[in-house]
Amino acid sequence: MRLDKLLANMGYGTRKEVKKLLKTGVVRVDEEITKDPKQHVDPEGNHVTVHEETVEYREFIYLMMNKPGGVISATEDEDETVIDLLIPEDQVFEPFPVGRLDKDTEGLLIITNDGKLAHHLTSPKHHVPKTYYARISGYVTEEDVQAFQKGVTLDDGYVTKPGELTILVAEATSEIELTIHEGKFHQVKRMFEAVDKKVTYLQRIQMGDIYLDRDLEPGEYRELTEDEVDILQK
Repeated sequence: MRLDKLLANMGYGTRKEVKKLLKTGVVRVDEEITKDPKQHVDPEGNHVTVHEETVEYREFIYLMMNKPGGVISATEDEDETVIDLLIPEDQVFEPFPVGRLDKDTEGLLIITNDGKLAHHLTSPKHHVPKTYYARISGYVTEEDVQAFQKGVTLDDGYVTKPGELTILVAEATSEIELTIHEGKFHQVKRMFEAVDKKVTYLQRIQMGDIYLDRDLEPGEYRELTEDEVDILQK
């Protein structure tokens, strides 16, 4: 990897800024001062320092965000995106959200630059389960539970795979948890529309065996632990 790319990826500035940094003579490769941005280095094998501090190379970044409402699950958009909420030191890895949450939906969102993992988590053939908490306008009944177990017909004629619906509160405004194994557009909202009810609040609380960290306020995020990354990769 070119030295200027390595330093830029590790948050030492843009390529242009890194070139200026190199000219000052504060960058060393295996204890030798280097000012050549085109010099190739092995991130794992060469010892690179800036101001005598070791550059810790990382290829991938894995983040858990509690996505707030009103923010787009995308890398670029006219409106604010989840990437805009990241600090610059994390943005330099060029991460992206794994799958999408609707603009008004909150909750668990994995953000990474590991394309292989992202594909695994979102590929329909892997059926990674996703669990949501929702508030519903209308009484949710056992008939709805049974309908979701069989799969409901959406407005475009698509019949969903079975979903596990758990009723937490059955009132004029009901509270539920729903686990689904696919990710059709606006699926949770459309499933409840299929049984003549309306989702008024939606939050994803689990993806596979990863749970939303309840210490994260909407808009906050943290790095996944090594155990959590291992769980996702398996």
